[in-house]
Amino acid sequence: MLMPMPDEKAAMPDVETTDNHSQAVDGKLDVPEDVDKAAGFLLNAEGYGELTSKAEKRLKRKIDWFMVPMLFLVATLGAVDKVALGTSALYGLSTDNHLVGQQYSWLGSILSLGAIVGMPLSSYLIQRLPSAKYLCGCSIGWSAMSLLLPACSNFAGLATLRFFMGMFEAIIVPGISLIIAGFYKKEEQPPRNALVFAAASSIVNGFLSWAIGHVPSSAPLHIWQYLFLLTGSVSMLWSIIAFIFLPDDPMNAKFLSKEQKYHAVQRLAANKTGIVNRKFKMEQAKEAFLDPKTWILFFFNIAINIPNGGLTTFGGLIIKGLGFSGVNASLLSMPTGVMSTLAAFVFSLVAAKWENRRCLVTIIACIVPIVGAAVVYALPRTNLGGQMVGLYLLYTYFGPYVVGISLAQANTAGHTKKTVVFAILYIGYAVGNLIGPQTFRASQAPAYTGGFTAMIVCYCVCIGLMCMYWSLAVMQNRRIDAREPRSGDDLLDGFTDLTDQQQEAFRYTT
Repeated sequence: MLMPMPDEKAAMPDVETTDNHSQAVDGKLDVPEDVDKAAGFLLNAEGYGELTSKAEKRLKRKIDWFMVPMLFLVATLGAVDKVALGTSALYGLSTDNHLVGQQYSWLGSILSLGAIVGMPLSSYLIQRLPSAKYLCGCSIGWSAMSLLLPACSNFAGLATLRFFMGMFEAIIVPGISLIIAGFYKKEEQPPRNALVFAAASSIVNGFLSWAIGHVPSSAPLHIWQYLFLLTGSVSMLWSIIAFIFLPDDPMNAKFLSKEQKYHAVQRLAANKTGIVNRKFKMEQAKEAFLDPKTWILFFFNIAINIPNGGLTTFGGLIIKGLGFSGVNASLLSMPTGVMSTLAAFVFSLVAAKWENRRCLVTIIACIVPIVGAAVVYALPRTNLGGQMVGLYLLYTYFGPYVVGISLAQANTAGHTKKTVVFAILYIGYAVGNLIGPQTFRASQAPAYTGGFTAMIVCYCVCIGLMCMYWSLAVMQNRRIDAREPRSGDDLLDGFTDLTDQQQEAFRYTT
């Protein structure tokens, strides 16, 4: 439907405020702060014609060509800074820093501990501040930590910098998830998640590690120090570029025209999840904590990321333990990123096309890494081909993780509730990554049987949790269907900044 012109009277949908009607201020319609920022934008926009399907495809393509590469590089370079620890171990990090016992494992875990500590503050700040600016500011911070790592010479120095790196990195997944939800419809989000969160960091890191491996022994620094200097420098440069150009939402996207901004916002009304609201609403935060779906996905994130934490920290050492040199182990680690990326994209595409079957897709996706873990666990280590196939299959865990992110995006409405839910889920991610390295005991090297047993158990737990989520969403939809149908929806109903439970007609994606 066409929006009213600014000089026409327009009533906002009911919200919890003393004055629920728009008021004209300096020729523009003002809206209550309780309402989503998008509602005020639409009320004050010019009246444009209906968006045709062909024009919508062009608009989506334009948004894709700008937003997906920008967000992809922010996520990937942040992950490169993080996973560089695994390959630095191939080039003497442990020896040069006099690490003993489980200290190397703790370097993997302490980054997640920093994320858990930093997440509550980041969750609050990303709502109060421009989301893209805060995300890129944190990106500058974690890049600085990476550049400082070569100055360390002991466990205490490495652990301190890894802790602060984790605090800065805590906002990567929640921040990017929030931005994607503000640019795309529900059914468009899973494949964009897959592209943005593509595990290309393993490919980039593997290539850089291989290249760094050819630094001559006469060089003034150790090889692992060059690795962190290189990854930190590239990440810092891109973080500054993204800070300048990455938009927070369609309303301030400079690459879109006024009419394109209008249509980019207007077409998201069907999501009923809103785009942005700077007011922190305590009742929405409370609902986020009391919603059982939040905690099902929280424990799912823990279970799916215990393998991630172990593989990120020990993947290179597992391959080297099969008898490969450090340089060759770096090269052989590159396909792990390809497997993760393919799994994420394929399963996300299926989830987007197969309507209301995201939980089933996630369950199917969990079966693939179970097979991989079983192969690595059961085959003798002398069977190098079988061991490598099983190891590569393990990295398909990224598929169910990315589809799980899309469930939270599609089924959470209200800006405060979204930021709180995404924060809780990232804490689950961090807890899983904290536990993961501890399942790989130094005394079990190079087989690490405990780590692979933990992986199989975790994937089975993920399947059980996703069955619970599916059942709960179906029951909630049945209760919604049993209500009296509400008469006609207004376009602005999608931007009232009400939560999914507060909206009468909200339906959950299953």
